[in-house]
Amino acid sequence: MKRLFQNIAYLSFLLAAVAPAGLRAQTLQGSIPYLRAYDKSGINVFESQKKDSAAFDGVKVRIGAGFTQEFQNLKEKNWMGEFTNNGLYAISPGFNQAEANLYTDFLLADGIHLNVALYLSTRHHNETWVRGGYLQFDKLPFKGQIWSDIMKYTTIKLGQFEINYGDQHFRRTDGGHALYNPFIENYIVDAFATEIGGEVTVQKNGVFGMVGLTNGMLKASIDSVVRNVQNGSIRKNPAVYAKIGIDRQVSELVRLRVSASGYHINSSPSNDLYFGDRAGSSYWMVMEKPYVVPANGESAYEGDAFSGRLNPGFGYKVDAAMFNAFAKIAGFELFGTYEYGEGRGTTEKINRHFNQYAVDGVYRFGHKENLFVGARYNGVTAELKGINSAITVNRFAAAAGWFLTKNVLLKGEYVTQSYLDFPTNDYRSGGQFHGYVVAATVGF
Repeated sequence: MKRLFQNIAYLSFLLAAVAPAGLRAQTLQGSIPYLRAYDKSGINVFESQKKDSAAFDGVKVRIGAGFTQEFQNLKEKNWMGEFTNNGLYAISPGFNQAEANLYTDFLLADGIHLNVALYLSTRHHNETWVRGGYLQFDKLPFKGQIWSDIMKYTTIKLGQFEINYGDQHFRRTDGGHALYNPFIENYIVDAFATEIGGEVTVQKNGVFGMVGLTNGMLKASIDSVVRNVQNGSIRKNPAVYAKIGIDRQVSELVRLRVSASGYHINSSPSNDLYFGDRAGSSYWMVMEKPYVVPANGESAYEGDAFSGRLNPGFGYKVDAAMFNAFAKIAGFELFGTYEYGEGRGTTEKINRHFNQYAVDGVYRFGHKENLFVGARYNGVTAELKGINSAITVNRFAAAAGWFLTKNVLLKGEYVTQSYLDFPTNDYRSGGQFHGYVVAATVGF
């Protein structure tokens, strides 16, 4: 299946290359309705909108991509100090590995399209991987007015896709595609997963609701049920999640949005809600232990791919809720998040908890808002496996960016992150890193 998706993607490039000039222009401009743009115009777009922007006149292909190159200058320390013998991986200023994503969208019929996305090269996997593929229905090929009336407000998604839990996943960096995120990195606890299943979204006059059902795992599995002493049978229960909210353009200059999301899975051998990112963090090797190369030869960049993040380790059972608020007043944007999660791993008997909160303000100005400055505060308090009391991780980031065109962005960020209340025998005790990261990113 992976090879099939790759061949489809490469065939799409070939079609775009050899097609007549008129068709090629139409293909690359992306005249497929209901889809979020991969360039600057996709910023602050959340659920796909029910706007039929083009009449169907045959099968179409849209090719998209994201490329990012970073330069990092971060310094780290723990309770032992700022030296290479402090039990941390030694880092110095330098360029991070360039990352690239490939997106292919196929309009198969009126209101029906197929999306196939690939990671061409990321920190966690420097070889090509399929990110996911799904069918999206904004219309149904059934006769009868009732179907037209239903689909006027409804979107159906089936396949393996980025689940719509919370609003932060619409503003995050994903491998080589970093145009949507005004900052360099995502949240400390990064809720992002591509799972196999389906979603139904209904929206009317700015009010929306969504319900989804998936397998609750990154990968497909037909393995039999396993048992352990702590939890008995570890079954492959489905994950159920939902979202409600309102998104209104109050006036020409004011837009307001609020949403509430929930996610539940009762039993899973390997739930990935907080460990589903196959690309990796944009902060490379900060606050990591010295790396010992395993027998399979996996590099440090791959093996410790999530530097600066905190994984609560809820692989068996998860109950989570995220509340988001967004306001845009002229060029000023305010985005806030509160998230609560509880769950446990397969070898634990008692649930653990975490709380996360974040707020960022971004001011966009200049010609067509091609310049921006912003600041974000993100804090997490969590109970971690093997640590008796709750720990805290705090981050402050200040960023600025310049869109040279709608496809090309240069941005930079200064960040400081602190690790509090870790036990003294933990390498993160007294931990802190700070410094800057500059990124050049392309999206189309």
